[in-house]
Amino acid sequence: MAKTARVAKPTYRCAECGHEVAKWVGRCPECQAWGTVEERGVSRAARVVAGAPSAPARPIGEVDIESARAKRTGVDELDRVLGGGLVPGAVVLLAGEPGVGKSTLLLEVAYQWAARAGSPSLYITGEESAGQVRLRAERTGNIHGAMYLAAESDLGAVIGQIDAVDPGVLIVDSVQTMSSPEVDGTPGGVTQVRSVTATLLAVAKERSLPIVLVGHVTKDGSVAGPRVLEHLVDVVLQFEGDRHSSLRLVRGIKNRFGAADEVGCFELRDDGIVGVPDPSGLFLNRREHDVTGTAVTVVVEGKRPLLGEVQALVTPTNLPSPRRAVSGLDSARVAMALAVLEKRGRMAMHNKDVFTATVGGMRLTEPAVDLAVALAIASAATDTPLPHDLVVVGEVGLSGELRRVNGVGRRLTEAARLGYTKALVPPDAGPLPGDTRALVAHDLFEALQLLKLAK
Repeated sequence: MAKTARVAKPTYRCAECGHEVAKWVGRCPECQAWGTVEERGVSRAARVVAGAPSAPARPIGEVDIESARAKRTGVDELDRVLGGGLVPGAVVLLAGEPGVGKSTLLLEVAYQWAARAGSPSLYITGEESAGQVRLRAERTGNIHGAMYLAAESDLGAVIGQIDAVDPGVLIVDSVQTMSSPEVDGTPGGVTQVRSVTATLLAVAKERSLPIVLVGHVTKDGSVAGPRVLEHLVDVVLQFEGDRHSSLRLVRGIKNRFGAADEVGCFELRDDGIVGVPDPSGLFLNRREHDVTGTAVTVVVEGKRPLLGEVQALVTPTNLPSPRRAVSGLDSARVAMALAVLEKRGRMAMHNKDVFTATVGGMRLTEPAVDLAVALAIASAATDTPLPHDLVVVGEVGLSGELRRVNGVGRRLTEAARLGYTKALVPPDAGPLPGDTRALVAHDLFEALQLLKLAK
């Protein structure tokens, strides 16, 4: 009996996210974009034949690691996040919102590399002209004879610039503006971004050239472009900051050469960007006297403990729906703290407006802040100040119990270094610094009684 030959069918791919489907649809089932599904031709299974390897396989113990040692960029806070510096052949993706300071930071990296590493740095700009970048370099004082600058958006021209300069580090600002004429699609599209990144990755590995790519972000803060972009590169960094604050954070999301949860702190100034090795003072209003409605806590950003201050204002209201305003905190956790205060702490909150905020533009979202939020609100409601040398750390459960959080000893060591001698902590918090006086409370009502906030 004769067998019927199977006819290969065309496939369809979304131009936005790269998702493939068997038949055409008007709306991509993956990213929900309309009109982006296009026919990609016939899909055939390719037969791969064995070829000559580029280098013979060796026992892992015989592989030379000296060529892969990280080289310091000269920007200490960035080196902290990178795990010591830039590894030769590594591709780093730095993503952040417009205007947060990505270009300013990388201009500082290019300058420090040219001044310290003994090899030139090459800065490729696809969003600005060379003159505009020179103006910013003049303002920040980042001009050096070994810094090279080129305004290019064609990938072939970028590779030509690499051949001409032979840099020690390459910075591409940004990857969404680069395009290859050999690939279909518009600059910034999925196909172009994937192709450009793959080509630059091959160049980095072939020449042991560290490359830093600037990436755009979407409305929800994630890296723009296909998800495969984050899988291709070696390091993914998120550059964060509030427009109304000078503080900037570089947060590691992925790092093949170091810890992926490290954080670097910077301060954006008129004359450039500088690292902040001890940023705790930026988030505190140090006072010599007690003030109502404030509580100091310690959060952990990556591996770094940072002190933050929670402020609250509670006022009576005749409105049927009291106002709840939150800035710098998780609104859901603030609402939970109010409910626990009313039910377990025996404090009436249903007829009061409550405003809560942090100091210095800091965002506090981890559960360890719960106790500080509850006590700041209770302090404002009763007009009773907390001791100015007290720090509070703990998670508050819905039944009112105080739960232990990770790294209490490390948090309180940082607080003791800054002069806080008292700490309100949950039970079983572990060993505390020797100079710290511990106040232990099992539940929220007991904590209110210890601080004379309970009615």
